[in-house]
Amino acid sequence: MEFAFYFASGVAVLATLRVITNTNPVHALLYLIISLIAIAMTFFALGAPFAGILEVIAYAGAIMVLFVFVVMMLNLGPAQAAQEKAWFKPGIWAGPMLLGVLLLLELGVVLFGHPSATAIGTTTVDAKAVGISLFGPYLLVVELASMLLLAGVVTAFHIGRHEAKE
Repeated sequence: MEFAFYFASGVAVLATLRVITNTNPVHALLYLIISLIAIAMTFFALGAPFAGILEVIAYAGAIMVLFVFVVMMLNLGPAQAAQEKAWFKPGIWAGPMLLGVLLLLELGVVLFGHPSATAIGTTTVDAKAVGISLFGPYLLVVELASMLLLAGVVTAFHIGRHEAKE
């Protein structure tokens, strides 16, 4: 399982570098999702499947919803739609698809691999332990993060409002 951990970490680093160096926001988003899935794979390799699932649901899923929400708020029109169609040529998907397929193969090895293979960590972190940790000593940090997210949502609503622009 050490190989799975280091492999997923390498994919995460490569995908994150592509997020930073890419000039097209759509392509950068694709690499960001691959990076988040690779981070989830490192959680799986460390023996924390609940944290890995939360990573996929909360971050990879939420990033996609946020991106769709921003595109809907901007409402760029038909000229931008034609430009986006030109961006989505098959060669553009080669990098994220290759990294995604490699992570999928790694997930299959981790889940259905040899029974004697053990994770790097010796124990499995379950949902109860995560909940006790989040709402125990880290309660204040969790509440502050929720207030920060609420402020971001209110700000995005006020920026995207059409009445304020008139």
